[in-house]
Amino acid sequence: MVIEENLLYSMGASITTYAPAESIFTEGDWPAFYFQIIKGEVKLNNYNEEGKETIQIIIEDGQSIGESLLFMEKFYPINAIAITECQILKLPRKAFLDLLREDAEVSYEMNKCLSQRLYFKLIMTQNLSSQSPMVKLMALMDYLKSFAMDQQQYSFKIPLTRQQMAGLTGLCVETTIRTIKGMERARLLKIEDRKILY
Repeated sequence: MVIEENLLYSMGASITTYAPAESIFTEGDWPAFYFQIIKGEVKLNNYNEEGKETIQIIIEDGQSIGESLLFMEKFYPINAIAITECQILKLPRKAFLDLLREDAEVSYEMNKCLSQRLYFKLIMTQNLSSQSPMVKLMALMDYLKSFAMDQQQYSFKIPLTRQQMAGLTGLCVETTIRTIKGMERARLLKIEDRKILY
């Protein structure tokens, strides 16, 4: 969801720049700001007890970060880490909640955004229980492609690296690479210049 930048500025937002691999917030922090990416890419992740990363979602230009926690009295259960250099608008929590109370259109769009994220989680949870790496990867690719206008075979370029796909599906990178090659042999996708066309 994109809240108009001028509206955010009028409510007291400011811009912060983050370097690649810099934390925007970490697990256990208190949600004090609404974050909206002007430019860049951010991942929300967790680490298990062995230090293996699980990527929850990758967020890019115009999207908000961790906004669902602003409605609760809970600490962040995830980390937000810049993948690329990012310019991010930060609006204090109280100002964000005031904006939603005052502007029905912004509130409606925020509900749509939260519903879309919940849908992604439901789809991924449903398919992560599968033992098949191909089922997990196809669920992720189907979800990503569902927002594209052109639904023809091989028309959609997957905007993720193999490592990001592994993190989002709970697979190891080697299994992800091997499965993608198998999917190419089965003509479920094409690879051109290392890009996956689905």
